Amino acid sequence: MKKPVANRFYVPPANPGALDQIAELEAAGQQEDADGLRALIGTPQAVWLTGQEGSNVKHDARRVVKNAARKRAMPVLSLYNVPGRDCAQYSAGGAANTAEYQEWIDDVAKGIGRHHALVILEPDSLALMPGDCGQDDEEGTLTAARFEEVRYAVDKLGSLPNTTVYLDAGHSNWHSVNSIVPRLLEADVADARGFYLNPSNYQPDEDLAHYGTLISGCLAYAAEGGDPASCPNQWWPREDALGWLAGNVTTDQADWPKFVTDTSRNGQGPWTPPADTYPDPQDWCNPPDRGAGKRPTTETGNPLIDAHLWIKIPGESDGLCLRGTEGPEDPARGMVDPPAGTWFPEQALELVRYANPPLLG
Repeated sequence: MKKPVANRFYVPPANPGALDQIAELEAAGQQEDADGLRALIGTPQAVWLTGQEGSNVKHDARRVVKNAARKRAMPVLSLYNVPGRDCAQYSAGGAANTAEYQEWIDDVAKGIGRHHALVILEPDSLALMPGDCGQDDEEGTLTAARFEEVRYAVDKLGSLPNTTVYLDAGHSNWHSVNSIVPRLLEADVADARGFYLNPSNYQPDEDLAHYGTLISGCLAYAAEGGDPASCPNQWWPREDALGWLAGNVTTDQADWPKFVTDTSRNGQGPWTPPADTYPDPQDWCNPPDRGAGKRPTTETGNPLIDAHLWIKIPGESDGLCLRGTEGPEDPARGMVDPPAGTWFPEQALELVRYANPPLLG
């Protein structure tokens, strides 16, 4: 299993909307906010390759890895083009079919070549399967295809000499350990470095570390022939869960699968919507008053956590969040949210002002 080779991660070019906002703040004399935003976009974060129309992913990937190499930095590539991604919701899209996706992955691999890269493979690809949102048939055709697509990507990208691959495991307030581990096994996680947690979400670092430890231990238990259904999950008392792992997994923790966490927006933890206010609170979708979290680093203090990363690009919208209402405004914000991936000035300032640890000083 290849691992990250450096603590210096790549800082990609900023969203043009961020630069426009900084200029506007400076013109208005709001220098502290402008400096905070400059610190936000100057922090290492992932480059998302999405298969958008007109793009050439081989050239895009090559440009990123070469730019990173010139700066002696590790690029983080978030690949987001699996067929049926996001269950046709806010970030719908992706390749038309398995064959098209495999060709796209081939081009990504050609673009990376022998350069160093850390790959976040398809956010939500395993935690949000076609069957989870009623988009599969009784035979599970699309679910089977999803596993085939992820396995192909793991094999293709994992065979590159300097590329480290992590698979989707959702976050600590979603699937149980017993639910996500079989999916990781089916997706050939043993051929990757491990898995990632909390992409574009807000779960606290402590919860992610515990959840990741339970997943990693359960994967090790399954590799020894154990049944993942027997593993402790994140809702067990913590001492009991860790005690179970200590008593049932014989391999050394150094040999367990590793994981990385997304800390780009979890500085204040998850949002708790007002009770009985919204038909569907969508607590993951542009929640108010969140803050940037820990800076990207490989010095995590936990032998199972390879790195904290900024996977989600902080300041970019999750989409139009209606929270079960007819809209058009996001009722939690009193405004129309920008489309997914578009710069969201109001949210960007919140991430700066509520950052934990602070971005400035």
